[in-house]
Amino acid sequence: MKTIMTTLMLFCAVAIVSAQTKTNSNKPLKEQLIGTWALVSVDNIYPDSSRVHPYGENPKGMLIFDERLNYAIQIYKDVRPKIVSGDKNICTPEESKALIQGSNAHFGKYKVDEAKHTITFKIEHASFPNWEGAEQERTYIYTGNELKYVVTHTTQGGKAVVAEVVWRRL
Repeated sequence: MKTIMTTLMLFCAVAIVSAQTKTNSNKPLKEQLIGTWALVSVDNIYPDSSRVHPYGENPKGMLIFDERLNYAIQIYKDVRPKIVSGDKNICTPEESKALIQGSNAHFGKYKVDEAKHTITFKIEHASFPNWEGAEQERTYIYTGNELKYVVTHTTQGGKAVVAEVVWRRL
């Protein structure tokens, strides 16, 4: 009897998870993305196929999508030096360089093209001002709890370097 109850409970749990997955997959991706995502990794991939972690082995970051098609991204290097003066306006050249190279943030609007497997970020403002006003189309892979996309115009090498960015739903 105990084995039958355990089996029934397991079957119900699997059925509930399957039903939730099926329900979510019926929604458009732009709705499925709504929420908060934690950064897992950023890999810059060079023409020779070598990979570099520009924000370290354990980068920090957050991506937020909302129902009005707004988004906001913040990415930080896992280890950044403190500013000795305690004032970000009074930095040494090395501290200033570490601040700039150790972070990336932007926000604006997004759209999803499920047929092409692309997310387009319409960047309104960015820590890298060259991106402001740009639209960047990124191919993606979405698995429900993980979103992976490719940046083809990075802040670190333009078109010569692509970045693979992975986020996990919080």
